[in-house]
Amino acid sequence: MAIPPAATKALAKVAIKITTDEQARNKILIPILALIIGLLLLFAMILHILTIPFALLGSMFFGNELDWVNTVRADTDFTQLLNRNSSDWQTGYGQTYEGIVFSDGQTQVPYYNQLDSRWADLPYGETGTIGLEGCGPTAMAMVLSAFTGEAHDPVELAAWSVANGHRCEGNGSYHSLIPESARAYGLAVEGAGLDGAQAVSDALAGGKLVVAIMSEGHFTTSGHFIVLRGVTAEGNVLVADPASKSRSEREWDFRIILSEARRGAGAGGPFWIISP
Repeated sequence: MAIPPAATKALAKVAIKITTDEQARNKILIPILALIIGLLLLFAMILHILTIPFALLGSMFFGNELDWVNTVRADTDFTQLLNRNSSDWQTGYGQTYEGIVFSDGQTQVPYYNQLDSRWADLPYGETGTIGLEGCGPTAMAMVLSAFTGEAHDPVELAAWSVANGHRCEGNGSYHSLIPESARAYGLAVEGAGLDGAQAVSDALAGGKLVVAIMSEGHFTTSGHFIVLRGVTAEGNVLVADPASKSRSEREWDFRIILSEARRGAGAGGPFWIISP
């Protein structure tokens, strides 16, 4: 149906008024500009969050490490920060664990505790200490000392972690610390997921050590690296816990280890099988 000439003329007048009336234009443009600016700010914030780890670590990441970085930055429940009010801190801080060696597993493991008075208050990176956030370097100090026959303490491994980009400020250590430090010190390392229970069990029975990243449960209320150091005839697991000597002196049902290991771990975890 044809539009009457009078209606066409009226519409033309309205269009001319809208395009020439500055106040009308502002009413249209301001909400649109506000929406565009808001979207740009949101995009910039997301880009900032995603790129901070790479700005700090350069090319150190590989595989699905970026997914883990994004998770650990957003999900503080899985940081490796030890709570000063925890029983581990209350019972372990300021003690000395010098000379302790576990010999009841397939491999002898010199024991180090991150709360040891010799280094608990020494810095780990720019914002933390070994006592508060050094479970990763402490776990690897035990593994390296066991397999190299030389003493490698948490101070040495904390410094190595920082120098090589594996320190995650405010969270602890990137998961990449475990396989990369093992390789750097000449050890063989193989990552294993939650479906690799048999491989982990066989490795322990064969004298290998396994570093595990644990989530909330018997070992931590957040995130925590421990060393699996052997398996008993009954199939229970022996551990070396960097934050607790008492947990290191008991046997653990392997099902507990499997159920509490960190899902979504990066760098091939949550288990890393390490051998000479």
